[in-house]
Amino acid sequence: MTNPVLSALRLPIVAAPMFLVSGPELVIAACRSGIIGSFPTQNCRSVGDLDAWMGTITDRTDGSPVPWAANLITHSSNARLADDLRLIGEYQPPVVITALGSPRPVMDVVKGYGGLVIADVVNMGLARKAAAAGVDGMACVSAGAGGHTGHLSPFAFTSAVRDFFDGLIIVGGGIGDGYGVAGAVTAGADLVYMGTRFLASRESLAVAEYKAMVVAAGPDDLIVSDAITGTPASWLRDSIRSQGLDPDNLAPATGAKNYTAGGTSIKRWKDLWAAGQGVQTIRAIEPVSDIVDRIGAEYAVALRRAAELSPFVSHGSAE
Repeated sequence: MTNPVLSALRLPIVAAPMFLVSGPELVIAACRSGIIGSFPTQNCRSVGDLDAWMGTITDRTDGSPVPWAANLITHSSNARLADDLRLIGEYQPPVVITALGSPRPVMDVVKGYGGLVIADVVNMGLARKAAAAGVDGMACVSAGAGGHTGHLSPFAFTSAVRDFFDGLIIVGGGIGDGYGVAGAVTAGADLVYMGTRFLASRESLAVAEYKAMVVAAGPDDLIVSDAITGTPASWLRDSIRSQGLDPDNLAPATGAKNYTAGGTSIKRWKDLWAAGQGVQTIRAIEPVSDIVDRIGAEYAVALRRAAELSPFVSHGSAE
């Protein structure tokens, strides 16, 4: 690994930013376990809260070579973008991940202090626009991801982006164990986005009922719908049923897209819970350190298995 971000990590993983779930404790635990921790700035109710969160993370990761990341929504619906960006410039997170909009608004600030800009992308059109904006990397959100999700296979997405982009590629979508991490990096990704796997961690901000539902769920307990926010997202069916709605007969989205935690009697994200296809690997509520240890052991097994398959590689080369 020649990239300084990659060389500092124990495993090539980003604990993906999750709305109303990722907070300082999850970020700090992830970094201390040797993976990149991240959180959405929108998880803070106010600019003052964001100031406090970023101060806590900065203080408690000081001296660690493992970077942390702030996730910033650059869509016009984020009325706090200018204030959040001011704090980005003050605390200088090593990595800034943009989402639901162009990365251009953050480029001057982040590149000015030497940080890396990673753009969330869900299709090839957005990937090409991000490359044109000069980002350092892309988080290719693929089919199987929790929350706002993509439609492309992680393998196809990685291959297509790598064809024209030589920066960092982070791929996410249904990857919940070390075997999937090994598959993604051998297919060309530099890092893997894992959000759902940390939903039920002890350090997660998710309420106890949410964590219990994630532990009990499998891939068939999810539904992808644009009815909640106006953009396709992956939701836990039982969380929709618990609000008196039929997950198979949701009313089509109307009006402008809305990514906030608002709503009327039923609140997006707070009452309706998101998850990705990696739920199958979650069987208990555990500390982040234990989760990373297990993923690391699986990753090592997968790499050994790949090495044992080298005769097939040799055979192919001979032909």
